[in-house]
Amino acid sequence: MQGASPIVVVPVGSDDEALDGCLAALDAATAPGTQVWLADDAQAGPRAYAIIERWVARTALKADYTRRQRSVGEVAHLDEVLVACGDADVAVLAPDAAPSPGWLARLSAGLASDGAIATATPWSNAGEAAAWPRIGEIDAIPNDLERLARAAAGMPALHPELPAAVTHAVLIRGSARRRVGGLDASSYGSWYAALIDLSLRLAGLGWRNVLCDTAFVGRRGEGVPFDGDMDALAARWPDWHPRLANFLMQDPLRASRTQLAVLLDSIGPPEPQRDLFA
Repeated sequence: MQGASPIVVVPVGSDDEALDGCLAALDAATAPGTQVWLADDAQAGPRAYAIIERWVARTALKADYTRRQRSVGEVAHLDEVLVACGDADVAVLAPDAAPSPGWLARLSAGLASDGAIATATPWSNAGEAAAWPRIGEIDAIPNDLERLARAAAGMPALHPELPAAVTHAVLIRGSARRRVGGLDASSYGSWYAALIDLSLRLAGLGWRNVLCDTAFVGRRGEGVPFDGDMDALAARWPDWHPRLANFLMQDPLRASRTQLAVLLDSIGPPEPQRDLFA
């Protein structure tokens, strides 16, 4: 699974309906030929497997599906997948996410714009610090993701700092991830907590965790920690919760949220035959 372009990894979950919607949106919003790895930690049931089999056979993306016979846990499994990707940049997409057109190309452009960027996270209706239209709140997935994608494309690519990357979708620089040793499966059970820990370790070595202000990925709900994860985070990173709380209260991205809303209100009909993956 090596290549110069980012690899999209979808950790397969047990929600058949959400997975079906995610794969349909991924197909529509991503350039043909993009490498996609559906990684199943023994979670998919018969219906989900049928959905995956049908989608892999029909998609224009270069898709692969792997399934473990026995589950090793969310973080350990994802770490295995990331290690197998080597130095390739990897976009981890939640299995209940709905990417908007051009999402991956814009995340890639963000990563390429600054060699110090280790993670790029798009806006989301359920994106915590990267949430839109209101910080820290969960809204429904917008009805017209294509229109929202065109509005986001008009945003200035400022790439402001986030406290940490967020699990709805994140593009991770492979070389940076390897430098800090990957995910800590011994301390955390959830991808939610492991991604925060990874982000903080990256930041500690001078890497940046940023918002890709030109991309949007919808999600049905926020990620959640497993039991004990937040205690483990607090023990290792005592300033994490105060930093996050301060970010949510200060909302340094307020002006950007407003700008995206204004652009959305002013956006017109799509141009004929416009390339949505730009």
